[in-house]
Amino acid sequence: MSDLLWQKSGVKVDADIQGFLAGDDVILDREFMLYDIEASRAHAQGLQRIGVLTEDEFAAIDAELQALANDFAAGDFVLDERYEDMHSAIEARLIERLGETGKKIHTGRSRNDQVLVATRLWLRDRLRQLHALCIESATVALERARAEKAVPLAGYTHLQRAMVSSTAMWWSAWAESFIDDAQRAVDTYRLIDANPLGTAAGYGVNLGLDRDHVTDALHFGRLQLSPIGAQLSRGKFELAALEALGSAMLDLRRLAWDLSLFTSGEFAFVALPAQYTTGSSLMPNKRNPDVIELMRASYASVAAAKTEIEQLLSLPSGYHRDLQFSKGALVHGFGRGLKALALLPALLRELRWNESAMEKALEPSMYATDLAIALAREGLPFRDAYREAANPARWAQGDPQASLNARVSPGGHGDLRLETLQARLDALRG
Repeated sequence: MSDLLWQKSGVKVDADIQGFLAGDDVILDREFMLYDIEASRAHAQGLQRIGVLTEDEFAAIDAELQALANDFAAGDFVLDERYEDMHSAIEARLIERLGETGKKIHTGRSRNDQVLVATRLWLRDRLRQLHALCIESATVALERARAEKAVPLAGYTHLQRAMVSSTAMWWSAWAESFIDDAQRAVDTYRLIDANPLGTAAGYGVNLGLDRDHVTDALHFGRLQLSPIGAQLSRGKFELAALEALGSAMLDLRRLAWDLSLFTSGEFAFVALPAQYTTGSSLMPNKRNPDVIELMRASYASVAAAKTEIEQLLSLPSGYHRDLQFSKGALVHGFGRGLKALALLPALLRELRWNESAMEKALEPSMYATDLAIALAREGLPFRDAYREAANPARWAQGDPQASLNARVSPGGHGDLRLETLQARLDALRG
């Protein structure tokens, strides 16, 4: 490992202790490296604007940082055990290439605000991805809701047959759910879109840093003003981002549960494309819905990440090294969550309904609620209508399409108002 940024003369570094302190940082920091370089370029420009760097020094640093970004992206520079973390790697590279000029890059900043800004930049990109995937899933669901208005589907409560529903109602439910998730991603993005760079170790510095310019250079929506507040936000804004991801993952989990049931032999409502299933190592007859089962399981990683970070935050104000462990949880939670969501739009496009099996599941009892409402419309008090409709002798096989068309409460099959959902979706596309 190269010399440590904080190492003092006469202090011996114990390799085992340092290995524990560094942990997985050089591996995890590969996720954040380009963002740390981007922030370093903005910081250098800010230093030049207040006279800490000359124009030539800034130009040299900026060029080397761009070269480092290119080398890292191409795999020509590897963040490995030679370095304590990405921050030390960037500084070591600048000193190696630029000598004394490279040593000036850390003026007015700390690794505390470096990791804060890199994490916020990283999360902005992940929230954009989350937003796009939710929009895409909602779009597919809305398209299929329009295309399949006439297909009856058994509706369940408590996993018991309840009322006649439709594929259009099922699709519109997921469309609205993922529209809500896209909205939450937007709202969380606005919360996180604040620049902490320049708050240093949490107490500011005796330099007139041009934080407003750096904020604009990094395209942040606003300045995170309080240095102490910036440190207090550590962990909290990561939790907010994971909550936004978790909202979409909860919907994915429930959708996957529906498909797990609907693809079973007992239901047989849905057929999955072959690429979404795998075979058994023993039973030649099996095709298993492993993709949707792992989609269903993926929320666990997001929940675990939230729990791990939340448990780190029993801390007083100021920076504490405990917070280093938030990084792995964040990377793992978003990594697994976004991978699962990325597979969803194509799955929704390609799944096919088995209409004959769906029709067989529509039994007379599922029209009892329609009967109770019809009797109430004729003037019978609803509680009396309810008791009369509960009598199996009154049940008869109804017309599923007539039942659906009569469901005219807003959002019901007879008044789906898909155009309202489309308007919300269109407003979120920007």
